[in-house]
Amino acid sequence: MRIRKAVLPVAGLGTRFMPATKVIPKEMLPIVDKPLIQYAVEEALESGIEQIIFVTGKRKAAIEDHFDFDFELEHLLQSNKKHEILTEIKTLVPKTGTIVYTRQNKPLGLGHAIWCARNVVGDEPFAVILADDLIKADKPVLAQMIEVFEQQNASIIAVMEIDPKDTDKYGIIDSEIMENGVSRVRGLVEKPRPEDAPSNKAIIGRYILTPEIFKFLGKKKIGTGGEIQLTDAMEMLLQNQSIFGYSFDGYRFDCGNKAGFQKANLAYAMERPDIRNELIPFLKEMIDSCN
Repeated sequence: MRIRKAVLPVAGLGTRFMPATKVIPKEMLPIVDKPLIQYAVEEALESGIEQIIFVTGKRKAAIEDHFDFDFELEHLLQSNKKHEILTEIKTLVPKTGTIVYTRQNKPLGLGHAIWCARNVVGDEPFAVILADDLIKADKPVLAQMIEVFEQQNASIIAVMEIDPKDTDKYGIIDSEIMENGVSRVRGLVEKPRPEDAPSNKAIIGRYILTPEIFKFLGKKKIGTGGEIQLTDAMEMLLQNQSIFGYSFDGYRFDCGNKAGFQKANLAYAMERPDIRNELIPFLKEMIDSCN
């Protein structure tokens, strides 16, 4: 079946970025002049996704407003002849019916957030994009994964090698390398200590999952951190179906932490001619002052 739907869990509190995220959703924090969540939505649409399912929580209304028309703003921009900005604002809004919202009433983890989308997804394979993982790639990573799914007809997870000392921050896989960046998953474990990790190959925030995952998420098994972990449900799914890891082409920024967020801002700003020429001498000056 074609991958038509993508689930974007956005109910998290963003505590690592407080006080900035006390009122503003962390997904609305900007990389240069575009919020994180917009990069995720653009990746989904460019990959052929037809319906985006936001799993929201409290204080997330700004996300809904961002992807909606603002007639007063558009009229003001039109009156002030800000045509370029007006065009950009209008292109933010996908056609009617593309975006659906559902609610995660309690912060019970990523696995629970995805389970909350079960009735909207229905009985078909679907994608999951975590906006915190911003991946700069010539071809959208989700589009790369959809091609692998069409070959394997099984769940696909994006993976990358990490520093072995950081395994307790990720879901980690045990896998058998195949070809073209694809590996057969033999086991998964959530945030193992470095001495217990089966490898240093970490799961990154892009997934294509078969609908059978909902059966295992529905068991609401409490895992690491007292939450319902997606990795635990995938470990159960693996007993019934194959799962494949995919080492994607692209550079990943972990925007869930402050250093990764700043790196992403710098990387994307350096691609902007209107910013780059002013940034380079400033960065050199800052580096020199630190030495």
